[in-house]
Amino acid sequence: MTAVLLTGATSGLGRWLAPRLGQAGLTVLLHGRDAGKVDRGVDEVRAAGGTAEGFVADLASLADVDRLAAAVGARGDLTVLVNNAGVGFGEPGGPREETADGHELRWAVNFLAPVRLTRALLPTLAANAPAKVVNVGSLGQEPIDFADVELVRDYDGITAYRRSKLALAAWSFALADELDGRGVSVNCLHPATFMDTQMVRDYGAAPLSTVREGGEATLRLIVEQGGTGGFFDGMRPARAHPDAYDPEVRRGIAALTA
Repeated sequence: MTAVLLTGATSGLGRWLAPRLGQAGLTVLLHGRDAGKVDRGVDEVRAAGGTAEGFVADLASLADVDRLAAAVGARGDLTVLVNNAGVGFGEPGGPREETADGHELRWAVNFLAPVRLTRALLPTLAANAPAKVVNVGSLGQEPIDFADVELVRDYDGITAYRRSKLALAAWSFALADELDGRGVSVNCLHPATFMDTQMVRDYGAAPLSTVREGGEATLRLIVEQGGTGGFFDGMRPARAHPDAYDPEVRRGIAALTA
């Protein structure tokens, strides 16, 4: 049986996906920050007839990202990585937050963590090819100011979130090109707009989509969709922000994360 690592699996989209990935025949490696919620998620996968193992890590910590990658890589059976964990806009007018590593929180969790985790697990994924990386992104993307990437000046949570999602999309496409021919596909998707999740409620926005709508689109990309280097709006092929395809922007992002 092959395994899928699902980050952010204890609430919202991830919680919807986890038991269904188990029902699809994958061993679900279920990640979350809270040990109790991780245990609950494992129980839910097993109750649905699947197999699961839980992993606790705070993706705002690069050291925790490294520990998670080491634990999952040691299993040797990973074939799918779903980078789903994320931090939303936050409360309107909320303050800028930094991680212990000194990075702006949204940039750290939504972008740096997926990059570091994926890089660490690529040898395992390539060894188990055909394999997949699915990055849960957003249509909400804004150009990156490379003079102030992490919004030290004029902080705004929406801008911070959207910059991180642009970086994630651009990096997804660059990684797909890099891995072409190695049997590891990389795709990025916007599951649905303003799903009924805690992330959306924290911002005070009215939900426009159900978690099931976003979940079904993500599940399809994980278990059915072929190809690599794509961006999807729900079930439909789409285009990310033009900057995500700009070679100069990609080089800037690569320099930041090298």
